[in-house]
Amino acid sequence: MRILLVDDECEMTVPLSLQLTREGYDIDVAHDGLAGHEFIQRQVYDLLILDWMLPGKSGVDLCLQLRQEGLTVPVLLLTAKDTVDDRVTGLDAGADDYLVKPFELKELLARVRALLRRPTMTPSVLSESRLSYEKLELDEANQLVYIGDRSIDLSEKESQLLAYFMKHPNQVLAHQELYEHLWQGDRTPNSNVLAAQIRLLRKKIDSPNEATLIHTVYGKGYRFGRST
Repeated sequence: MRILLVDDECEMTVPLSLQLTREGYDIDVAHDGLAGHEFIQRQVYDLLILDWMLPGKSGVDLCLQLRQEGLTVPVLLLTAKDTVDDRVTGLDAGADDYLVKPFELKELLARVRALLRRPTMTPSVLSESRLSYEKLELDEANQLVYIGDRSIDLSEKESQLLAYFMKHPNQVLAHQELYEHLWQGDRTPNSNVLAAQIRLLRKKIDSPNEATLIHTVYGKGYRFGRST
């Protein structure tokens, strides 16, 4: 597995790249966003670890550019920003996960393992990977949701979350159940992350003048489907 680490703090990139190498990963390091983009144009990576604040081009801007270019490689965003709005900004740019500085190395390694655990889908599976609910159609393989004649790009986490909801319509899904599904049993992020993902997904799938499809069940979790 090859990982690109883009961070301008050498006191962090040196020990981190050494530890990731010890874990068996091939590591490349860039120290600004423009150099990171050049690395990505020359090499195929299994994971990108991007610092939010970078010279030349921020990690958020780089992530957004890569998604606009059609690159679906998982992105772990490192940031000192910890407000809900900051998290939404990072996730909306296409990041699959983020970690707030300062962090424990073992937590970062757990996040790396989780993001690299993406299944490899065969063509036969790709053709059967669509789910539908009313006028929504989800293409899990390509992380696209179709609403009528519109197609909307989803992040990996948004796609996983919507698929889980669509497979369990009209059921109350507990917060912990959703955390365990999205983060696959590894140490979960702060509680506001799930709320941020729900907020982003609602913005993408809800239609004007119609009630939301994702309902908050206070004290319990969320329910997907039309209210009766």
